[in-house]
Amino acid sequence: MSLDRTRYRELTDARVFRPASFTDALLSRRRRPIAGPDGRLIIIAADHTARGKISLGSNPVAMADRFTLLDRLVRCLALPEVDGVLASADILEELAWLGALDDKLAIGTMNRGGIIGATWELDDRLTAYDTNHIESMGLDGGKTLIRIDYSDPGVARTIETVARLTTELADRKLMAMIEPLPYLKDLAGKAILDTSDEALTTVVAIASGLGSSSAYTWLKIPATARMAEVAAATTLPILMLGGEPVGDSDETCALWASAMNEPNVRGVVAGRTLLYPNDGDPEGAVARAAAVVRPTLSTHAKGMS
Repeated sequence: MSLDRTRYRELTDARVFRPASFTDALLSRRRRPIAGPDGRLIIIAADHTARGKISLGSNPVAMADRFTLLDRLVRCLALPEVDGVLASADILEELAWLGALDDKLAIGTMNRGGIIGATWELDDRLTAYDTNHIESMGLDGGKTLIRIDYSDPGVARTIETVARLTTELADRKLMAMIEPLPYLKDLAGKAILDTSDEALTTVVAIASGLGSSSAYTWLKIPATARMAEVAAATTLPILMLGGEPVGDSDETCALWASAMNEPNVRGVVAGRTLLYPNDGDPEGAVARAAAVVRPTLSTHAKGMS
């Protein structure tokens, strides 16, 4: 299944002449439980554009074209190995309108105000879904991002916001997906990821304690060679992110495979790694992920040894 130009033109016309059809499609989609019988998930992350992340490698607009993004999302969501998608309202509504979200999870991204490269990047405000609309639009959960840098006062507001949203989602029995990441400032004052396992373990511990209930909280964190230590900091279910597709995809899959040995590591929520792999084959990237997350069920994985 793929998206053709005629259908895409119909979608853009509907934006003008039938705007209600987008929310109607989202509300009428067939829904499913969060976790299936195996308790494992493969979710496609497509919320990067909402905070201005459209670059890939040296190309500053590699992911800007909406037709290409929607086509790749439709193709991936048509695969039985994919459980759902994480995205902002515009993308979720478009996917629902295209009929791609039946029996798939729809997770709405929430705080996207930390525009990449902005001086206020870590003061990550609520600019996408709020909790009321996660519920009223029939979504399955909401995702928040915390980038913790001890020198940036804006982080305190973000932590407070994420704690509140986690409570609100738990009150409604909706998934609260938190992405906690440790950050530093370089000499120029730019926020950069702290790649140390000790720092990641610390933010996992912090995120696990947010809100008045952790019953519906899942964590989204990078895979690491020391995942046994990182995952041991919490009992919450963990989904691994993919990051930017650089180097050999087998290295990423190897990290994922090792991490899946931990009892609370339950799958992946990856965007660029699956949608824009180096070989240009999203279906192949999903097959490789499925061979890691569900090795006994994957029947057509390719490129794995």
